[in-house]
Parts: sequence; structure tokens; C-alpha cells
Amino acid sequence: MARALRNYEGRVASHQTMMIRMFIGRFRRLALGGFALLAVVSTSVSADAYSLPDMGSSSDSMMTRSAEARLGKLFMRSVRNALPVMDDPLATSYIESLGTALVEADRTAGGNFSFFLIDEPVVNAFAGPGGYIGIYAGLVLAAETESELAAVMAHEIAHVTQRHLMRSFEDQSKLSLPTTALLIAAAILGAQVSPDAGAAAIAGVQAAALQRQINFTRDNEKEADRIGIQALAGAGHDPFAMAGFFERLAKATRVYESNAPEFLRTHPVTADRISDSLGRAESFGVRQRPDSLRFQLTRAKLRERSYRRAEQSVAHFEDTLRGGRFREEIAERYGYALALQRARRFTEAKRESDKLIVAHPSQAEFVVLDAELDLALGNSADALAHLKQAVSLFPGQWPLRVAYAEALMSAGQPARAVDEFKAVVRVRPANAMLYEALVQAATKAGDRSTVDRYRAEKLYVEGDLEPAIRHLELALRRPDVPYHEAAQIQVRLDAWREEERDEKRRGGNPLRAATPNVR
Repeated sequence: MARALRNYEGRVASHQTMMIRMFIGRFRRLALGGFALLAVVSTSVSADAYSLPDMGSSSDSMMTRSAEARLGKLFMRSVRNALPVMDDPLATSYIESLGTALVEADRTAGGNFSFFLIDEPVVNAFAGPGGYIGIYAGLVLAAETESELAAVMAHEIAHVTQRHLMRSFEDQSKLSLPTTALLIAAAILGAQVSPDAGAAAIAGVQAAALQRQINFTRDNEKEADRIGIQALAGAGHDPFAMAGFFERLAKATRVYESNAPEFLRTHPVTADRISDSLGRAESFGVRQRPDSLRFQLTRAKLRERSYRRAEQSVAHFEDTLRGGRFREEIAERYGYALALQRARRFTEAKRESDKLIVAHPSQAEFVVLDAELDLALGNSADALAHLKQAVSLFPGQWPLRVAYAEALMSAGQPARAVDEFKAVVRVRPANAMLYEALVQAATKAGDRSTVDRYRAEKLYVEGDLEPAIRHLELALRRPDVPYHEAAQIQVRLDAWREEERDEKRRGGNPLRAATPNVR
């Protein structure tokens, strides 16, 4: 009898796992062909026949914004576990500035957005819950103009503003936050996230709910195209860039055929899609815009990182500079200096860096590189002096302050580095990389209350609410915590405890409507 029961339970578990895989497979196809990535889906519906979906979708009421924000944090944790997210402050600040300008130009945009780069040579991008938008390095390198890159990002922003992702989960009302985040990550990232990891957590979900087929992908794509082109033009970029990018991909598809990159294999480019994008752009007219230097510098940095060995990178930039095969010489020389730095040819790299500084003395990328090379050559005093001056002249450029804090760490001054990192996180909260750097600096400085406090912040950003609360409680109990910091910690702790109580009232389920706490 016991053996029969075990066999029965095994068959049930196997069936549930199979259903989960089936759901993830279907949801992943939606993600690859729709809201989660830069979809280029074939459609013959004319622009005149297009109509907006109901903006009063039940997705707005089924999940609170705070629950969606935590879902985004949990999703981002899966992304970090599965993909090499770039923590480079300069490249990140560029992609953030480009994304922020597009959000401001999107009249439908609301809520918070987080833009980040993934250090892989994949021509793709995706939008996750909570406004997390990932851009692959391969996409930045594939974009021939800044407007093309902006076109892709505007498309993804529109998926977020129109809540396409949340609508797709309207029927998944029995899933917990971690399970929902896992399913979304598995759908978007595919095999890089194991779908079996959430099998036990969702064993009780009805098979009918998992099998539901979502049928509005093409409408989502048309809506994202339309709103994306509007935002593109509103931000001053070329509205024809989206059609131009699609057309180049179509030509590349014919060249690559079966060996096409993932984007080209999963997102077929058609004449209808190109024509539709051109039609929408016509209403705005051509808006030629020169690429920013930061776009060119970011591309040079990503190109340099794309080579596995430093010697290969050095050879590439020497070849392009010798042959004059570049669009912007100053950016190409920046890439060359970075390659020399990675090859530990610091003296040669410093000569290149000096030229860059003379040409653009206030460019953050050049200031940081020059300071890093000074540190490598043993000139820490010069590095600290130059970075301190740059921070005072440009206090709003947070990558400069991060570089200054890191230089202080290298110079054996962790307590001063803690102060600089704190200044950064005050204006840039919710950044796990910065919190980790602050924790490391505080550890070296022997500042235990700061270690506990910002380790808690890092855990909270990553979606680990309960351990974050425990660490914050520990920070509050430290005898050396200053009074004003204790007051700040208490306010933060009260907010997190209320968030935890709210989640418990929902039974850990983000999709269950909140109910008043009746006594």
C-alpha cells in the first residue's frame, strides 16, 4: 500500500513538473515573440485597423505597485544569477541617461525604471516586471546609430508602461511572489534559469491556469511600436531609426540564414513590419541627430570587453587606428587605451589617456581612466587629487564619486571611502552593486553598524525582505550607531515591517487583493 502511494505521488509530481514546463514553454514563446523582448513579429494588420487595448485592465487592480516592485526585485535577482550584468558605473550611467530621456518623452510613462547592461554579445533586450529593462552588449554594438539603440529601448519601455507583462498573469492568481518571479525569469531568459526550481512551490496550481494561452501578443507589439516611435521622436531621436534597424536585421537574416543570431531566429523581420514602422515615422518627419560622444565611448568600451584576451583587443584597436577604420577617432583611442590597460601596459595606456584628457578634460570616462592608470603606476596622490577635483566640479556625475571612493580604498582610506559611497547611495538608492561596495568599505573601516545597515539595503533591493529586516534590527542595536542614523534606520524598519505584514495578510500572494486589517 505504501509503495503504491509513493508511486502515485511520484506520478502526480511528474505530471505537475510536466505542466510547469509546458506553461514555461508557452510563456517563453510569448516572451520571445512578444512583450519581453524586442519582438519583430510578422503581422498583416494595417495601421488603420489598430486600436488600443482597454487601459482599465484588471492587471491594475490585481497587483499593487509595491507588490510589482518586489516582484521586479526578485526577477532581477534571477537575472543576476543567470546573466553577467555589468556593474560598470560609466556604461550603466550612459544607458540610464538614454533610457530616462525616453521615459520623459513617453506621455504614458509612470513609475520607476531600471536600465542595465548585460555583458554578452547577444543582439537582444527585454523588459521585466517593475520596470527592469536589460540591454545586451551585442545590441549596443549592432546599433549603427544612437537613435537605433534608443528605438529598441523605447519599444521595451512601452511594454512596461502598457503593463503587458502584468496582463499576461491575470489568471495566475495563486502564484506566490518568488514563484511568479521565477516563471517570468524562466520565460525571458530561457534555459539559463531552471524551470524545475519552482516546481515544488507551484505544485498546487490548477493545470487549467497554467495551460491558458495568451492571445494578444501581436497587439502588444503594435502598441509598443506605436508608442515607442512617439517617444523616440519626442526625445529628439530619428523616428525612422526603428524601421532602419528592422531593415538591416532583415538583410542580416538573409545572410546568416540558419546561423542567425538568436534575435534574428526568434524575431522574423518582414516587409509588413518595416512598412508599418515607416508609416508611423512619416507623421513625425526625419530628425537627423548626431550620435553623442558617450554613445561612441560606451560602444568602444563594450567592443574592448568583447575580446577574451587583452592581446586580441590591443591588436584590434591598433589595426583600426592604423587603417582609419572608425567613426570617431577619440572613441577608438579610448578603446585602445582600455585595451592597453587590460594588457597591463600602463605606461603606453597613460600616454593615450593624456591625449584624451587634453582633448576633453571634463569627460568622465577619461578622468576615471586617467586616475586608474595613475593608481596602477603608483601615483595615488595624483589620482586622488584629480578625482576629488572632478567630483567638486561635477557633483551630479555619480560615476566620478564611485571612482573616487574606489581610489580611496586603493589608497588605504576605507573610512573616507564609506563617506563617499554613502553620498552616492543617497542619490542612487536601490543599487545592489553600490550597497555591496559600501559594505566592503565599511568592513575594512571596522564600521559594523554601517555594514549591517547597508547589507540590509542590499538584501531588500534583491527582494529578500525578511533577512533584510533582521539585519536592519541588528544595525539598530549597535551601541555605536549615531542618533540621527538610528532615527533613519527606525523609519526604514517600520516601513519594511509594514510591507512584511501586508504580504502576510495576502498569504505571500502578490495577486490577492489586499483586505483591511479588521480587529
